[in-house]
Amino acid sequence: MRSKRTFDFVHTSRRFLTVSALILLIGLVMLGIKGLNYGIDFSSGTSVDVTISKKLEESKVKSFLDEQKLGDYTLTSAESRESIRFKNALTDVEEKKLKTDFQAQLDPDASFEVFIVDVEIAKEQQRNAIIGLLVASLGIIVYVSIRFEWRFAISAVAALLYDALFVICLFSIFRLEVNLPFILAVLTIIGYSINDTIVIFDRIRENLRFAKIKSREDLDRLVNDSIWQTMARSINTVITVLIAAVCLFVFGGESIKLFSLAMIFGLVSGAYSSIFIASQLWLYLKKKQPIKKAVAVKPQSTP
Repeated sequence: MRSKRTFDFVHTSRRFLTVSALILLIGLVMLGIKGLNYGIDFSSGTSVDVTISKKLEESKVKSFLDEQKLGDYTLTSAESRESIRFKNALTDVEEKKLKTDFQAQLDPDASFEVFIVDVEIAKEQQRNAIIGLLVASLGIIVYVSIRFEWRFAISAVAALLYDALFVICLFSIFRLEVNLPFILAVLTIIGYSINDTIVIFDRIRENLRFAKIKSREDLDRLVNDSIWQTMARSINTVITVLIAAVCLFVFGGESIKLFSLAMIFGLVSGAYSSIFIASQLWLYLKKKQPIKKAVAVKPQSTP
């Protein structure tokens, strides 16, 4: 059914693609200059989460840590928790002294959760994270190629790469910590984005089955109509999931805040890329295929 909406996604897609390319280019430049701010999951170090029985002044905690002389650290303070990240892997002696001194000087009822990662484990987790992302992308290529066709597969993976790079670049620009929950968020974003893309692709395929394509303008109209016919579902889905992600970010603990933030970035990017990258790239590839024109049959003359 022909959509009555007036906004033309196809004819405006070049502007959106240009803006997307510029944003991604800036992000990649910043990524090349600054790199990623790896957490201890991907770099050697020690994470110490202290559950406290009373609110402590951040300045006192920092003075205490400076006196310990355990190297560079970052401190995140909450109402009942102090999260300390040391860039060096603490020895057993240093860890024991830190706990004893903290209880003696700041809070005798404090309890500790210590997580230490050495260099070899950090490298292995980096490698496993990359392998996981590559396997997920390969699986999507195979699935979409079987379910649809190669043009859909290429377009879908291009959109997924954009979503992943968009989130990675934002984390690089704002120096947000990259850890295992971040990788989990990227994989979740990939899953959401491909779902949104498949909904549009399925409608394109269905409309293509019954449409009479005589020109490239017919293909433009078909893609526009397909996007509009799935727009309500896409908007409702992204808003529902976005509300949950925002609630996790606002009300969740410190350990899942970055996961929630990555989800928020990725959900918005996934909805955008399904419309302005995946479907438009498929249209570009489809237009490269010659349009089959009906052959006129001459009526036979009666003797």
